[in-house]
Amino acid sequence: MTFKSKLMGAVAATAMLAGANAATAAGHGGEITVAYFLEWPMPFQFAKETGMYEEAMDTKINWVSFDTGTAMSAAMASGDVQISVSQGVPPFVVAASAGQDIQIVDVAVSYSENDNCVVNAALEIDKESAGELAGKKVAVPLGTAAHYGFLSQMNHFGVDVASLDVVDMAPAEGAAALAQGAVDMACGWGGALRRMKESGNILLTGAEKEALGILVFDATTAPANFIAEEGELLSKFLAVTAEANAMWADEANQAKMLPVIAKDAGMDEDATAETLAGFTFPTVEEQLSEAWLGGTAASFMKGVADVFVDSGSIDGALDSYDGTVNTAPLAAIQ
Repeated sequence: MTFKSKLMGAVAATAMLAGANAATAAGHGGEITVAYFLEWPMPFQFAKETGMYEEAMDTKINWVSFDTGTAMSAAMASGDVQISVSQGVPPFVVAASAGQDIQIVDVAVSYSENDNCVVNAALEIDKESAGELAGKKVAVPLGTAAHYGFLSQMNHFGVDVASLDVVDMAPAEGAAALAQGAVDMACGWGGALRRMKESGNILLTGAEKEALGILVFDATTAPANFIAEEGELLSKFLAVTAEANAMWADEANQAKMLPVIAKDAGMDEDATAETLAGFTFPTVEEQLSEAWLGGTAASFMKGVADVFVDSGSIDGALDSYDGTVNTAPLAAIQ
């Protein structure tokens, strides 16, 4: 199966499920399901584990972990998940471009160092010799932030993606394959990325990627009809998230929060602290500004979509992604 057919298969599945969104809000019956990632530590997990969400929302929350943002999209399309925390922008764009009616409601986290591609150390390939990647086998979680970063880096280095043997692997699988020598390069994030680095080297640092316009951030997303029907409930959820972020921003709280976050993320405290050090959590005011949801986010998503179209990964992009950003629930908590 080719690189494009694998991704388009996932897109097609998401599009077919899009019609199931009607059951998302009306069918939650006093409880909702929220998706998140393991090995991706964030302040909201302190609130998750200490009952802050349930207390504020008076609603039972079922928390379900996922491996990729594409799986989150499918779960929201089927009605199994009402809110996804920290879904990557690229998988969101893939789903929205395929016709799934989902929207971004806040900026969950901004990061550059925590999402990257790692080349097997034995190849001794760095940014000066990246052209030598042609013909190599690469593990990429298709339709994710890591996928977008991979395509953007290959474009920067002038490496034709068609010349590579690209295999669809979740980050944890890619890390294992890289360690075993089964692939020449692997892309991913979080704990999996740290394990990848034990087997090789990155081509570009986070700062170098940002200088090239390769941004990396995740969003809190939800089906549009759930947002329309349960906007007040969603606002309460976002308010708790903002409170947890503000707590973490105060170093006086970090000693009590870190062990809780680490345990829920399935990580040790040192790795959790190291990962969090590379994360930025914009305030509500910052998120609503032009730099984020007030304008830049939609134009950035258009750029991501166009990269996917140019690479042949998806068939087409929306004319505009303005309609995929809904700031009403976030603005309501100010």
